[in-house]
Amino acid sequence: MLEHMYDDAERCARAVRSRDSRFDGWFFTAVRSTRIYCRPSCPAIVPRVENLSFYPSAAAAQQAGFRACKRCRPDASPGSPLWDVRADLVARAMRLIADGVVDRDGVPGLAAQLGYSTRQVQRQLLAELGAGPLALARAQRAQTARLLIETSELPMGDVAFAAGFASIRTFNDTVREIFALSPTELRRRAPRTHTRKATAAGPADLARPDGTGQPARTVQPAGTLSLRLPFRAPLCPDNLFGHLAATAIPGVEQWRDGAFRRTLRLPRGPAVVALRPRPDHVICRLTLADLRDLSTAISRCRRLLDLDADPVAIDSQLAEDPALAPLVHAAPGRRVPRTPDPNEFAVRAVLGQQVSTAAARTHARRLVEALGQPVDGLGGSLTHLFPTVGELAGGLSALGDVDLAFPRSRRLALTALVEALADGTVDLGAGADWQDARARLTELPGLGPWTVESIAMRALGDPDAFLTTDLGVRKGAMALGLTATPRSLAAYSTAWRPWRSYAVQYLWAATDHPINRMPERSPAATE
Repeated sequence: MLEHMYDDAERCARAVRSRDSRFDGWFFTAVRSTRIYCRPSCPAIVPRVENLSFYPSAAAAQQAGFRACKRCRPDASPGSPLWDVRADLVARAMRLIADGVVDRDGVPGLAAQLGYSTRQVQRQLLAELGAGPLALARAQRAQTARLLIETSELPMGDVAFAAGFASIRTFNDTVREIFALSPTELRRRAPRTHTRKATAAGPADLARPDGTGQPARTVQPAGTLSLRLPFRAPLCPDNLFGHLAATAIPGVEQWRDGAFRRTLRLPRGPAVVALRPRPDHVICRLTLADLRDLSTAISRCRRLLDLDADPVAIDSQLAEDPALAPLVHAAPGRRVPRTPDPNEFAVRAVLGQQVSTAAARTHARRLVEALGQPVDGLGGSLTHLFPTVGELAGGLSALGDVDLAFPRSRRLALTALVEALADGTVDLGAGADWQDARARLTELPGLGPWTVESIAMRALGDPDAFLTTDLGVRKGAMALGLTATPRSLAAYSTAWRPWRSYAVQYLWAATDHPINRMPERSPAATE
């Protein structure tokens, strides 16, 4: 395991000498003589080992007084896979920080969601990452600011407040400290081909990030930005984008012009994203109602596409099984298609119980059209947000069995799930405890192992969830010559732990199903 690789100086030094991009995000290399920190794959000349220090996070390196390398841009490296694999306090805290909880609710809000004291959260993060929650959130704000500086032509004052800084002075000081350049110099150095102008839909008042609630300044909150989402190679886009396209809910999601598009519900307003795979990155085009949601939107898009996974570690273990090895070698780097909204996926999982993909889409479309919030003028042919659990709780009772068009038993299961999510009995958020969530889901009527494990895999992000009763998994197992009863599959799958969610993707690939293929051409649509 690489969990504490930064404590092994010799191992880190070997990774730096080999410039292995696989280790980007696992740790950061700081050069004491120049006071610069880099990602392991930085192409610069490798300094002498005695001049190097290693840190578990960019925030820790910044807090120790190092500034980001202008050549390799370590602050923009893929996130550590640890936060997707682990379910302990630190991992849950990191997922919540990435989702913007500290910027919105402060450290007390983070601690409250985790169920621990502020002091305990601070102590745990400092012990493992060398930086507390405020420093980690500050590093994320700096990266958001850099994206806005380099990919838009927004005034610097608007960039500062959109990125979450409390003042222009703090913004300027932070950018200079971390990047050794002023904001204006950063924009001047950005490649012109990558600069895009944010298109404004109208002014709005931004509340001060310090929590006073007073308007700080008027900005152009709605804008379209294009940026790149990095990942660790390899990445197999077929099952990832194929699954999302095949299960897309009309009005909320679509595959168009080689990109997966969908609406997003963000803390300060709706958004629309278009995600287009490329060999070494994913193009992400975001249209936001409020630019302050940028970092949260990026985090949720990365989570949707599972971009922080470590495919080399996953595939190397799965390929040890002679049954899976041919599939792994044929198309390495399969990711688990996840979700930007765990509650949404849980509802969709219940709607998909014991029905075809097409029927599940139809049921979801009916709910969206009846209860979803319109996003007029923002998404073009994407017309709605998926309804919140609050909207569902209030609206399901008004919909008759004819409107829903599925069995009463499924309606009862859906109602129980929605009520549990709405009152907090079940927590599926970024900081959720995976095992506790499983236990509470299992207690709900009408939710069997398939539904619970589907939610664990795609909503909670547990890399070891496994669907022993799934028809596609069983067909894939039989195609590989494996015994396909649920009990035998459960026993056999122990060799795949802790990557059984990824094994599911390879088992599905052994069958012929649209989820395994990206559409070759987009359906006709008019914006």
